[in-house]
Amino acid sequence: MMQTKVRLKVNGTAHELDAAPDTPLLYVLRNDLALNGPKYGCGLGECGTCTVLIDGRAARACVIPIEGCVGRDIITLEGLGSREHPDPVQQAFITEQGAQCGYCLNGMIMTTKALLNINPHPSEAEIAEALQYNLCRCGAHVEIMRAALRAAGQLAEARD
Repeated sequence: MMQTKVRLKVNGTAHELDAAPDTPLLYVLRNDLALNGPKYGCGLGECGTCTVLIDGRAARACVIPIEGCVGRDIITLEGLGSREHPDPVQQAFITEQGAQCGYCLNGMIMTTKALLNINPHPSEAEIAEALQYNLCRCGAHVEIMRAALRAAGQLAEARD
């Protein structure tokens, strides 16, 4: 397909890119914008490593064409917080050591953030359900669940 000018808003910044409209969002994020939080995993939208937020909801960037992202608010792991001021979800994963190899971490954090955007007081079962399609091969599920519960608790305290 022919390349055209595409305007995307990523992490609060507008970008104008030359790309084919059917280019997967993940390729643009990693290759053109050097945002390496979202990872390439399965390429089929099944493993969760490429998860970003689009308009506050979790989305699999490897299967979403950029033409579907025009005019929408895209947030990557890098857009949640900084090293000096991490987002509460990021901080919870740091505190609970919710990673081993770290490959799944982007998807786990972004999915947790998306869940907390729509349900600020999730139960443990609701967290497990939200995270069930994010694959972790290392077996860090206990720490990941603790991190998600910590993030939910901290955000609930901040809102109340």
